[in-house]
Amino acid sequence: DNSQQNRLLSTVRNRLGQIASTLQAAIRFRRFSRKESNATPDWFVDKSHLDENAAGDKDDEKGPTCYGHRIVVDPTKLSHYVWLMVVSLAVLYNVIFVLGRAVFWELNNKAEVTPLWWTLDYLCDAIYIIDALVHAHEGYLEQGLLVTDPQKLRAHYLQSKSWRTDILCVLPTDLAYIWWPPFECDLTVPCPVIVRLNRLFKLPRLWEWFERTETDTNYPNVFRICKVVLAILVLIHWNACLYFAISYFIGFGSDNWVYNLNGTQNASLTRQYIYSFYWSTLTLTTIGETPVPENDAEYLFVVADFLAGVLIFATIVGNIGSMISNMNVARVDFQNRMDGVKQYMAFRKVGRELEARVIRWFAYTWAESGALDEERVLSALPDKLKAEIAIRVHLDTLRKVRIFQDCEPGLLEALVLKLRLQVFSPGDYICRKGDVGKEMYIVKRGRLQVVADDGYTVLATLGAGSVFGEVSVLDIVGNRTGNRRTANVRSLGYSDLFCLAKDDLLVALADYPEARATLTERGCQLLRKDGLLDEEQFRNAKDTQESMSDSIKKLESTVETLQIRLARLLAEFTASQAKIKQRLTRVET
Repeated sequence: DNSQQNRLLSTVRNRLGQIASTLQAAIRFRRFSRKESNATPDWFVDKSHLDENAAGDKDDEKGPTCYGHRIVVDPTKLSHYVWLMVVSLAVLYNVIFVLGRAVFWELNNKAEVTPLWWTLDYLCDAIYIIDALVHAHEGYLEQGLLVTDPQKLRAHYLQSKSWRTDILCVLPTDLAYIWWPPFECDLTVPCPVIVRLNRLFKLPRLWEWFERTETDTNYPNVFRICKVVLAILVLIHWNACLYFAISYFIGFGSDNWVYNLNGTQNASLTRQYIYSFYWSTLTLTTIGETPVPENDAEYLFVVADFLAGVLIFATIVGNIGSMISNMNVARVDFQNRMDGVKQYMAFRKVGRELEARVIRWFAYTWAESGALDEERVLSALPDKLKAEIAIRVHLDTLRKVRIFQDCEPGLLEALVLKLRLQVFSPGDYICRKGDVGKEMYIVKRGRLQVVADDGYTVLATLGAGSVFGEVSVLDIVGNRTGNRRTANVRSLGYSDLFCLAKDDLLVALADYPEARATLTERGCQLLRKDGLLDEEQFRNAKDTQESMSDSIKKLESTVETLQIRLARLLAEFTASQAKIKQRLTRVET
């Protein structure tokens, strides 16, 4: 008995140990699974994580952070663009005057401008230092959101090349003035201001401002030409400074090629710079007609200048030609289309009068809108932005229509995308009495006349903002006119009209049944006012439509019930089939 009890106890202990180890393993697995579920893969964006980031972004928007305070610069704001312009002016100052003052000593040494140079130099240095701080706190886009975390901004700034140029351009090279007095370089080239050449490392900010302006301006081609002209002038200026410096090292007046300081006029600063600029222009543009070099150094410099002129200026002139062509591309395209139409009319012999009318129509469209093809221009935009532009342009016009007043905003937004602009020439009939009404018209510009059948008697005149044909596009049953035009409408001069087709309206109303009922009721009121509505026919059609709607609803509910029953039967069939398979398996085994 004792041996049996001992064996039983040992068995129970073993089982308890197995259960305990199993529980421990389960607990470890549960903890591990929790960690795995909490750890989100890199490619998966967790909603709660996004909510936390959004909350953090809202906090960041309150202000930027540096030493506990918020300092984040949004590069898309106007204030940032204005700051870039200020930095660009400082860069241009250094680009032009550092080398110019280093070579033309009289420009640097004039006592009356010495305080001005000190002020401008160190004002630009202050702008550079502030810009380095601004650059370090500029936000950037990550996954479509503006990053405002200060640590990320600093890391992004240090990973770029910008911090190197920002440091290089503010190095205190002016300390060399301690041993080399800045304004004592009489007949000495270069002057001590040459130590400030490191300020030119800020040029990338100038290019950034150029790109931003080219993107934002409404006249990009004009700005590109101005930018190229500025680049040409700067290159000629630098080359003029090099020519004057080489003349100094070779010796002024030592031969006919170098600059000659002899004479009162030649010794003046104005003559020195103008002649150097003139020589640089002739050389870089490969025009020539300059004194022939007389020693090896002069020959090497002229050869280098000619090569630079051929390569650089050929590229620049090519770019200018391309820009000018782009400025005229709309006119050239319009002229080609007009020439094609004129050739077709001449081939088909349509007559002089019609040819003249077509040519006058072309001239009017070019004068008013530059023959702008709105659909082609906006084709590159996403649908959302197209809708926004259409709403801004056409929504006020559409609200002038009586039947569309107080409509749902969603319906109006859908309709503005359907409006099409049409231009009519003098004497053109927009519609004639008896025509089937398939469009409604809104007058944007011009004057229209409602004329009698004789074509001479004027019954009414329509101006900008007038609307006609709005009832016919609703296709109301009971309209005694049969949705036909009741008057002749003719364009007095050139007229611009917005057109809304019946099919486009019905497609838009399919998603707004309540709005369709409201518009139909308003159209009926207009017809009742003119005595053009057959009430009995309208009521019969309305009752028929309501009965059809009820029948459709009943049919939909019946179909839904049948689908539910079919799903249940399918589930029962699947379950019974599984049971039969299990029984067959048991029988076989």
